[in-house]
Amino acid sequence: MSTNAILRAAVVSLAALCLSLCMVSAAFAQDPGSDVGGGAGIFRPKNPETKRAAKPNTTTGTKPTNRTTGPARPRPSAVAERVEELLDKGNEARDAKKYADAESAYKEVLKLKARDARAAYGLGNIYSDQQRWDEAEAAYRNSVAWAPNDADAYVALSVVLVQPSPGADNAKRFADAEQFARRSVQIDPKNPVGWDRLGVALQSRGLTNSETEHSYRRAIELDPQFAVAYAHLARMLNRANRGTESTPFYAKAIELAKDPATLNLIAESLQGEQLWQQSEPVLKRALELDPNNPNSLLLMGRLLVVYKKYQEAEPYLKSATEVSSRAFQPFNLLGRAYLGMDRYSDAEATYERASAIAGSGEKKQLAGIFGFEGVGDGYLKSNQKDKAIRAYQRALELDPNNNGAAQKLARARAN
Repeated sequence: MSTNAILRAAVVSLAALCLSLCMVSAAFAQDPGSDVGGGAGIFRPKNPETKRAAKPNTTTGTKPTNRTTGPARPRPSAVAERVEELLDKGNEARDAKKYADAESAYKEVLKLKARDARAAYGLGNIYSDQQRWDEAEAAYRNSVAWAPNDADAYVALSVVLVQPSPGADNAKRFADAEQFARRSVQIDPKNPVGWDRLGVALQSRGLTNSETEHSYRRAIELDPQFAVAYAHLARMLNRANRGTESTPFYAKAIELAKDPATLNLIAESLQGEQLWQQSEPVLKRALELDPNNPNSLLLMGRLLVVYKKYQEAEPYLKSATEVSSRAFQPFNLLGRAYLGMDRYSDAEATYERASAIAGSGEKKQLAGIFGFEGVGDGYLKSNQKDKAIRAYQRALELDPNNNGAAQKLARARAN
C-alpha cells in the first residue's frame, strides 16, 4: 500500500468540528447543536513504523571484554532491538484499543531512547484516539522537534491544533495549525492529506477564500477517491453560501466512504451545517460497521439530544463514556441527557466524572446552566433544597465568577 493510501486510511479525520471553531465560546459545549469539540475527534493517524533490529551474530570462543564491576549496560544493538519491540507492542495495543498498555510501551521507549520521535508520535496517536488533546499536542510537538522532516507528524499536529479548546488562545492555535499544515505540504507536496489539512487549518481561521478552496480541490486532484476532501470542500462551499455547489460533493463523499471514520466525518459536517436529518443514516452505516466506535456513538447521541430524545440518547452516550473514559464530551452530553430526563442525581454524578477530566474552559461549562447550576435548578424544582445548595456550591467551585449560581445559592440559603 502506498504512503498516501495509508495516510488516507489513517487520517480520515475530524472534519467539520475543525471548521467552525471561530465560534468557540464558553457556551460551546452547552449547546448540543454546536460543534462537538474534543469528543468528536475522529483523526486516526497510522502507527509509527518499526524496523525490528536483527540480533547480532555471536562468535564462539571469543574472549570476553574486560569491564568494571556493577550492572551491565545493554549493548546499543540490544537497546535498539528493545526499542523496536516496544514500538511494536505499543502499536498492537493501540490497534486493540488497549490504550494504557500502548501508553506504557511508548513511554518505555522514551526511557531507553529519550528523543525517539516515533515513540512521541505513538503517544500523540493514542492521546488523539482518546481525545486527550492537550497531551496529544505535547507529544506531537516533541515528534516534530525530534524528526523535523516527518510530514505525517506535522499533519497530526495540525489536526490537534484545530480542536476546540475553551479558554485557550485559539487564534494562536489555528495559526500554528496552518503553519504545520504548510510545512507538511512543503515536505511532501503530492500528499493529498496535507493539502486537505491545510484547507481545514485555513478555514478554522475563518478564511473561506480561494486558497482554502484550492487546497481542498488540490487534495481531490491528487486523489479523486479521497472522500474526506470532498466532505471538507462541500462544507466550505456551504459556509460560503454556495450550497447548490456543495450538494454533489457531499453525495460523492458518501458514495466513496467505506469506513466508520470517514462516515463520521461526513455526519459531523452535515450536523455542523444543521443538516441533522441527513446525518442520521450516515451514522447508522458507521455503527453497522463498528458498533463501538466512540465518535459514531457520540455523534448519534448528540443528534438525539438535539431532537430531545434523551432516553434514546442515553445508551449511545453511556457506551461512548465506556469506550473513551478520558474524554470530556461524552460525559458532558450524557449529563445533558440526564438533565433533560429530570434525573438530577444521575446528571450530578455524571458531571462530577466530567469535572475530573475537564480543562479550565470546560470546568466553566460544567458550572453553567447545562451543568451543576442546571442540576441545582432541577433539585430546587423538585423541592430538594439541600441538594440544590450542594450543586450551586459545586458550580462556584468550578467557576467562582458564575454570578447566576451565586445568586441562586444565596436565595436557596435564605429560604
